[in-house]
Amino acid sequence: MVKKQDTIYAAPLEQMVDFRFDEKVVDVFPDMIQRSVPGYATLISNIGILAAKYAVDNSHCYDLGCSLGAVTLSMRQRIKKQNCQIIAVDNSPAMIEKAHHILLADKASDIGVQLVCEDIADTVIENASVVVMNFTLQFIPLAQRQTLINQIYKGLKPGGILILSEKLAFADTNINQFHIDAHHDFKRANGYSDMEISQKRTALENVLIPESLEQHQQRLRAAGFGFTEKWYQCFNFVSMVAIK
Repeated sequence: MVKKQDTIYAAPLEQMVDFRFDEKVVDVFPDMIQRSVPGYATLISNIGILAAKYAVDNSHCYDLGCSLGAVTLSMRQRIKKQNCQIIAVDNSPAMIEKAHHILLADKASDIGVQLVCEDIADTVIENASVVVMNFTLQFIPLAQRQTLINQIYKGLKPGGILILSEKLAFADTNINQFHIDAHHDFKRANGYSDMEISQKRTALENVLIPESLEQHQQRLRAAGFGFTEKWYQCFNFVSMVAIK
């Protein structure tokens, strides 16, 4: 698949609107995500490795907020268990439609994938050995996050794993600013202008609400997870695992 360059915020916008995963974003998403999230390819690859370790026969593996299916493909190409099905969920019809075409082209595995267009708050998690939310929870309203994590915990089999990747906020102002500055430098190094960085940040301000690592860990423990661990971090992007 040829990546189209993300130029959504390259020109001054007369009116700033909240960021949405619409057709414009879907069209440039592979370029956008790789130029915006440090270590994205490494993260996706290792999620597949973790999923392969914890997936069990006759179970479901969920990709919640699947976008174009990068995590789904990584899991699909790594998991070797019998009768595993991946359920990939996103509330953007444009994302699901394009993910369908991408998955059709994947001939590396015969593991079944069910693509579902719905709000992940409405997704029934059941018989799950693996659940992944890769930069998804940060777009869910704060008041709904604990309920969603509780539902995931309830639907996981004993020994099942939740992989949760998020952009972090830090309580210490200096530490928080260090990571923000480093992330912006990363984006500049990948060709984004200061105007693009500023306009996108404004568009995301009311949509992407980051939390601290401690807040995430507290929520996971409150749901019942006995083991939680940060396994990846680059600047203010982190991924955690929680095992039931």
